[in-house]
Amino acid sequence: MIQEIKRKCASGYLALVVIPALHIFDGWLFYKAVNAGYPPGIFLTVLAFVVIIICYNGFFMVHPNQAKVLQLFGNYVGSVRETGLRWANPFYSKVAVSLRVRNFESEVLKVNDSSGNPIKIAAVVVWKVVDSAEAMFEVDDYQSYVHIQSEAALRNLATSYPYEIHSGEDEIALRSSPQEIAFKLQAEVQERLGKAGVEVIEARISHLAYSEEIASAMLKRQQAQAVVAARRQIVDGAVGMVKMALDELKSQDIIELDEERKAAMISNLLVVLCGEENAQPVLNTGSLYS
Repeated sequence: MIQEIKRKCASGYLALVVIPALHIFDGWLFYKAVNAGYPPGIFLTVLAFVVIIICYNGFFMVHPNQAKVLQLFGNYVGSVRETGLRWANPFYSKVAVSLRVRNFESEVLKVNDSSGNPIKIAAVVVWKVVDSAEAMFEVDDYQSYVHIQSEAALRNLATSYPYEIHSGEDEIALRSSPQEIAFKLQAEVQERLGKAGVEVIEARISHLAYSEEIASAMLKRQQAQAVVAARRQIVDGAVGMVKMALDELKSQDIIELDEERKAAMISNLLVVLCGEENAQPVLNTGSLYS
C-alpha cells in the first residue's frame, strides 16, 4: 500500500529571482562567446539556455487545502502541502488533490429492509481526502469510488434493520433510531473508504419512506396503531376516574350501592368518558331501582 510522504520543496519566490538571473547571466556569456569567436563557449551557453528554459517548468502553485502529488517517471516521490508558489524538479509530474470537505448525496435507492418491506432510502456523506497518495494510487478514481461504496454501504445497512420497530420489540430501526443508524452508516462507509485515503466526517439518512406499492397499506397500519394507542390511554384514564368516583362516594358515605348498581354506574361512566360523541343524559324520575 502506498502511503503519503510529505515532501518539502524550494520556495518558488526565491527560484523566481534566481532562474531569471541565471538566464540573464547566460545571455551575457553567450554574447561574450560570440564576440570572442569561441565555438565551445557558444555551445555551452546555448545548452545552458535550454536547461534554464526547462527549469521554468519546475514552478507550481499549491492552494489552501490542496496537495500536489509528485511523480518522477512513474515513481511516487512525495506530496507537497505547503501553500504558495513552490519550485521542484522540472521533470516531476504534479497532480493536484483537493483536501477540502465535500458532500455526496446518494440517489434514492429502492431496497428491502430486514423485514422484507420495500423502502426508498438515500443518504448524505460528508468526506475529505486525508492521504493524497492512497487516493491517487490505491483506487482508479477516488471520487467515483466514494460514490459507489457509499451507496453499497447504504444498501447493506438498509437490509440489516427494519423500517420501524413493531410493538413489543426492542431493537434499532431506520425510522425511530436516527442517531444509532447514522453512527453505524458512518462506520460502515469509513471501513469501505479507508483504503482510498478518505475520512468520513458524517453520514446521515436524508430520505426514508415506504415504496409506493405498500405505502398506503403501511399508512393505514400506522393510523390503526395510533388509534389503538390513543384508545388504550383513554381507557386507562377512564378506569382511573371511575375508581376515584367510587372511592369518593364510599369514603364520604354519600350513598351505598350494591354490586348491580355499581356495575350500572361503571358502565354509564365508561360510556360517557370513552365515547367519541357527547353523551345524551336521561333523567330518572322514579326511584333508584325503577
